[in-house]
Amino acid sequence: MKPRVILIEGYDETRYLAKSLIGNGYKVTAINEDIEKCKLLAGISNLRVFHGDGSKPFVLDDADVYDADIAVAMSPFDDANLVICELCKKKFNIKKTVAVVSDPKKTDFFRTMGIDSVVCAISAISNIIEQHILLSDIKTVMPIGEGHAEVIQISVPENAKVTGQKLCDIDLPKQAIIGCVLRGSRTLVPHGQTTLESGDGLILIVAGPNKEAAIRKLTAK
Repeated sequence: MKPRVILIEGYDETRYLAKSLIGNGYKVTAINEDIEKCKLLAGISNLRVFHGDGSKPFVLDDADVYDADIAVAMSPFDDANLVICELCKKKFNIKKTVAVVSDPKKTDFFRTMGIDSVVCAISAISNIIEQHILLSDIKTVMPIGEGHAEVIQISVPENAKVTGQKLCDIDLPKQAIIGCVLRGSRTLVPHGQTTLESGDGLILIVAGPNKEAAIRKLTAK
């Protein structure tokens, strides 16, 4: 059985994650305290959406998050994400918690508090700057799995060699896959026959030392 995932707060992140996870058979619930964002999220097929503050126990209870496999806290407030994750693990018996933080200094503290995975975009971006890896093509970077893998968003530039190619024909390095294609207002869960177009946003999941090679493969002209 596929894991049950709870996405708490965050809009763009929730939208992309929900579509990708649901497309792969996961059961996904989104909780957001902004009613307008809830209405927009409700348009995603098979996504359960609950309105409320995810840091409040009664909201999590109403959403029936008990015994879910993964909870991801994506509030813009680090302290709220800590509270959410601790509630999910200690009160609702959720197996794994993931917290997004904006302050890299809090990463170690969150881990000592029992948060299974801590995602800090600032730290990830800093690492990219230090490595000088195709900075102009990288939109966002998110470490996962305690930093052993990364989720990277890049754009297919105009006249890139991969434009017009099917994914099955693109020789990506090992341990690198394209998990999502952002095309205009559409979010596509790709398969082998998906053809890349100029301007596509690609959500690339990569582990190991092949990140730079994968990015260059997808952006080379």
